[in-house]
Amino acid sequence: MSAQASAGLPLLVVIDPAARTLDGESVRIAKDVLRAGASSLKVCLPDSGEELRRALVHRGRRRPVVIGDDHALLRTVRLLHLEGALGEAALSMVPVGQRSELALSRRLGVPASTVAAARAALDGAVRDLDLLLDESGGIVLGTLRIPSWPAPPPRGNWLERGARSLLRTLTGGPGQSPGHRLRVEADGVLLADLDRPVHEVSVRSPTGGLADVYVQQTSGRPLRVRAQAVTISGRDFRYHADESLTGPVRTRTWTVQADAWRLTVPR
Repeated sequence: MSAQASAGLPLLVVIDPAARTLDGESVRIAKDVLRAGASSLKVCLPDSGEELRRALVHRGRRRPVVIGDDHALLRTVRLLHLEGALGEAALSMVPVGQRSELALSRRLGVPASTVAAARAALDGAVRDLDLLLDESGGIVLGTLRIPSWPAPPPRGNWLERGARSLLRTLTGGPGQSPGHRLRVEADGVLLADLDRPVHEVSVRSPTGGLADVYVQQTSGRPLRVRAQAVTISGRDFRYHADESLTGPVRTRTWTVQADAWRLTVPR
């Protein structure tokens, strides 16, 4: 943790459209708490990425407070990164959304309670956090994952579900999978190659300037290392960046950006 957030600073409160629709009462409560503690408060109700970008660019000394789910937080971080302004001010978040869409904020230490999160935005401690940045400009705040199985097919797609069930049966049942043919390197050290299937890969970059890298092949013990850069290559693989499925790609390198952004959490 770094210094305490300064109560009484002017705030830019960004309210995600989904939060306004899903739980207007929680949004109202968050605004009331923030208004009572801020020297001044400007509310932004963006209906597009461009509106959000303009509000962030012209925020002045106002500290951004995001009211919404993990997707709203990620959009804000990405836009600030693109503007080269991510490290200028500590971000705050008041989580409003479905529980399944708030897993990242919980892991980052944001309170689930609307009132507690709004109070933390006013007088919480500022936490310096790392992130993962890939060569295409993509950002990962929490965890990068390549699971053994792709995302499940839509419900009711009997042909795909049947084919998937047959494949699992042929490869040994639900506990087994064919895995991915991937080459995984951490700081130039080879952890897995194309000759042996990989069951799962995850990369997490909390703090400290190094990522926690986990590689589980379909046989043998899992590998756990810490590295500053991770390169994964293979044939058209997909990956989960935080909660979003991305790809397919042939190769991608993620590099840790130490203390790249700041988040206010309870003291």
